Amino acid sequence: MVQVTVTFALEPEIADRIRAVDPSVRVRVLNEAGLGALQGAGRFPSQRQAATPFAEIEAALPDSEVLFAFWGDALEQLVRPDAYPPSLRWVQLFTAGAERVDPALVDDCGLTVTTVTGMHAVPIAEFVLTYMLMFAKGWPALLRNQLAVSYDRSVVPEDLEGKTVGIIGMGAIGAAVATRARALGCRVLGMRRSFTARGPDDVANEAVPPSDLDYLLDESDFVVLAAPLTEETRNMIGAEQLRRMGPRSYLLNIARGELVEEQALIDALREGVIGGAALDVFHREPLPPESPLWQLDNVILTPHLTGGPGDYAARATAMFCDNLARYLAGEPLHNVYDPARGY
Repeated sequence: MVQVTVTFALEPEIADRIRAVDPSVRVRVLNEAGLGALQGAGRFPSQRQAATPFAEIEAALPDSEVLFAFWGDALEQLVRPDAYPPSLRWVQLFTAGAERVDPALVDDCGLTVTTVTGMHAVPIAEFVLTYMLMFAKGWPALLRNQLAVSYDRSVVPEDLEGKTVGIIGMGAIGAAVATRARALGCRVLGMRRSFTARGPDDVANEAVPPSDLDYLLDESDFVVLAAPLTEETRNMIGAEQLRRMGPRSYLLNIARGELVEEQALIDALREGVIGGAALDVFHREPLPPESPLWQLDNVILTPHLTGGPGDYAARATAMFCDNLARYLAGEPLHNVYDPARGY
């Protein structure tokens, strides 16, 4: 018997899909009583997990072999190298990011951690294209004019065709952005950790190695951050990089807020160093009401929802069920977290 514990509220019909994977699977869903309280943004991972009482998670860990979980404050406290649940073998995260997982749990305790990387590619890519179109067509200014009841025709829309899009992080999300941007006639520069030299690429027009970040910034009208948060990518965009982008370029961050030095970005936006920014992620979430980002005319803000379609739980559970079948059969799992890479 394999004990699977879902550490967040999950709809019964979706939980039943986990039970259907194999008769040997026993599924425990925590906080079922709190499911009805989840509304709107409650379908997203952090809100589901936050609703589960800490004590309920703590009580379920001793006999759990597999967790389907959001790695938040509770697991950070309860699953540690110095306090490791003896029966725990595998954690399937409900998210793509694994930056809060202690690498020692994998390296020293033998825990397997997997993510739902790739699930968010289409919805996030569509948001990125939306941001690009909004900036190219002058939508922030047009919306301000509408709210001011101003029939102002001074806004000059531009075409996306012919623009250069630099994508930092060519995983599933970056590739989905590249495909859609090229379909609109954009030139795409794609950067990923494994690229060692500039050259042709199957997805982007040109592959760019991390050592040529300056080239990507110099060339791009839109810079898309789609890389995982690691020690290599933390604060990779600061004042110097923003100056290289220039006043007609836009920064689009749908990855993690910590990839950007936030104060440097605020200064660059205020001073017109770059044309604008579309931000779905921030250093502090929710974004504090006192943040200057709320008041800047050249900023588009979304509350970390670009990767959260209405059927998020069903999609994530489908990926978990596929991995669970592999786990039971002794086959390699998909999307295994590698501490050496940081994702």
